[in-house]
Amino acid sequence: MERLRCIVERITYSNDINGFCVLRTRVKNYSDLVTVVGNMSNVNVGSVLLLMGEWKIDKKFGQQFLASSYEEVLPATVIGIERYLGGGMIKGIGPKFARKIVNKFGADTLAVIEETPDKLIEIEGIGDKRVATIKKAWQDQKEVRNIMLFLQEHQVSATHAVKIFKTYGNESISIVKDNPYKLADDIWGIGFKTADTIAMKMGFDKESYYRCRSGLLYVLNEFTENGDCYAAREELLKKSVSILEVDEAILSESIEKMISKNDIVREAPDKIYLLPLYYSEKGTSHRLRDIMASERQILTTDIETSIKTAEKVSKLSFDTIQKDAIREASISKVMVLTGGPGTGKTTTTKGIIATFTEQGLKILLAAPTGRAAKRLSETTGMEAKTIHRLLESKPPEGYNKNEDNPLDGDVLIVDESSMIDIVLMYNLLKAVPDKMTVIFVGDSDQLPSVGAGNVLLDIINSGVIPVIKLTRIYRQAQSSQIIMNAHRINHGEFPNLNSGKKSDFFFIEESEPANIPALICELCVKRLPGYYHIDPVQGIQVLSPMQRTETGALNLNMILQNALNPNKECLKRGGTEFRLGDKVMQIKNNYEKDIFNGDIGIVSKVDTEERELMVTFDGSETSYDVSELDELVLAYATTIHKAQGSEYPIVIIPITTQHYMMLQRNLLYTGITRAKRVLVLIGAKKAIGIAIRNNKVIERNTGLAERLRRG
Repeated sequence: MERLRCIVERITYSNDINGFCVLRTRVKNYSDLVTVVGNMSNVNVGSVLLLMGEWKIDKKFGQQFLASSYEEVLPATVIGIERYLGGGMIKGIGPKFARKIVNKFGADTLAVIEETPDKLIEIEGIGDKRVATIKKAWQDQKEVRNIMLFLQEHQVSATHAVKIFKTYGNESISIVKDNPYKLADDIWGIGFKTADTIAMKMGFDKESYYRCRSGLLYVLNEFTENGDCYAAREELLKKSVSILEVDEAILSESIEKMISKNDIVREAPDKIYLLPLYYSEKGTSHRLRDIMASERQILTTDIETSIKTAEKVSKLSFDTIQKDAIREASISKVMVLTGGPGTGKTTTTKGIIATFTEQGLKILLAAPTGRAAKRLSETTGMEAKTIHRLLESKPPEGYNKNEDNPLDGDVLIVDESSMIDIVLMYNLLKAVPDKMTVIFVGDSDQLPSVGAGNVLLDIINSGVIPVIKLTRIYRQAQSSQIIMNAHRINHGEFPNLNSGKKSDFFFIEESEPANIPALICELCVKRLPGYYHIDPVQGIQVLSPMQRTETGALNLNMILQNALNPNKECLKRGGTEFRLGDKVMQIKNNYEKDIFNGDIGIVSKVDTEERELMVTFDGSETSYDVSELDELVLAYATTIHKAQGSEYPIVIIPITTQHYMMLQRNLLYTGITRAKRVLVLIGAKKAIGIAIRNNKVIERNTGLAERLRRG
């Protein structure tokens, strides 16, 4: 093993998951920069490293130093100190203030920050608030470094170490030593596998209850991530044995212990639920039943008279089935209105609103996402809120609107209901007073919710709640190839791929996946913006069936970011640059910020001194510290799943046989129906055929329909 002392000049590559880095470093007595590779978490430009490892020759990249371990040491030179402080290690100090501080204190800079930090007030532009920020950040950095030294041998990434420190503070090391599996329970982004890696390195017993419990919860969560509300005990054991490599008898005993401790719930004969999903499913059933059983509003005028008046006021003409839907809404406490694109869901919804308004009833409108709520508001001319905002989310307590403080209104209409998972549905229904009428509007043929459950379909399949399904495609909609092809696909027919210049549906055949990213880039940068006079960032959305592969969202995002936004002003997280002007998506519900999974925004400000981003969501700015950037991803391209409930002027969908695992009829149908003005499908006809033929909707383990039928 050799020792190497170096200063980090550039970070060529950084994997935030496992901490693997490729660094370009300056080493004494070497005229050229030296490439260093290895697992080196929490390393920044300007860091001074003492490495242990060995030299190797890479066939492609030449001579490299392969680091097996490292220790960060404080820089000794004035230049090194400036680079160290300006590299983003200490919040409150960026390149500008690093230069000012070092110019003032020279080689004594680090001693000043450590021993007499109040002297920083002498620097022009640094006030009391920034001094306090720097003092706290310096202390935190020392603590994080101690944690990093402890976790380094367990291959824990820098991001995870910072999260551990933020959660546990100075108790971090003792908690990790006592029960590393607690990390999986308490910290978002740290799962069982990371905790298990730490535990195994620390010599934890493979069959310990701590490990079995955490592993079983991990497997149960995997079921819920696939949309299941519960796991069959046999399947849970089978999968857990495979992952944990522990005897089934030991895991079975652990399940019984977890049930007795109320960590999980068993419902006869063999359904194993996580607590939130059990109570949400059971509670949703009870609330729907209670609302249905209560008395409905007494109408002030004859419903037929109200319908006629509504037609006059709204200047709409309702056909027979739309009138049936309005009548059903007037006599039912809970009702579902469903149908595909172009079948008149919006017109029917407006008719229901107009009729209820004529009756003098107070109507509330809601949708699962901000984009869906905005669209509902635009089409109805009334205020519509996201469900979270309707319920007045208040972290960490939950929601202001609940059974003790219910919603104020007579009728609640919820659009895009297929997106609502079981937990959100229960929270919504808890806030619905018994007297209120509830109307769910949605397309049951679309993909189900990202979260657990298949709520809209379960409600329809229960046979307990009235359902009006719109099937007629209106003449105006028949002129749209997007709508007509969506219905063809939904019926198992191959879409019409022949299109002229005036069409809204285009197919570009390209059987070689490697050529597709460049074609998408050309479409986004030149062809589509030039022809349709549209902003490519705001107006064009690329939707991929998958995250990975050449035509997956991850790769396309990097390519499109470089093509559409060459801005150099940015903050980095792992291997991702978040640049000023980037389109980004929130991937976790953050109740404190009032921003939710799937919300799309634009990076409106980058502060390299404070290490913060500002992101504008629907006109409102939200701040992100650099340690919170794992909640954001680039959103020039996203998955079709993430696009549920949204509409975009122009949509591009790559579809290749590389996506084989995800090619399903309802996925393609959902993706196509996201396009409002133009749809461009690019790829192989064979892949389209595979998706259309695959109509085997993956069954989710849910019990809502059965609970509703049981009463």
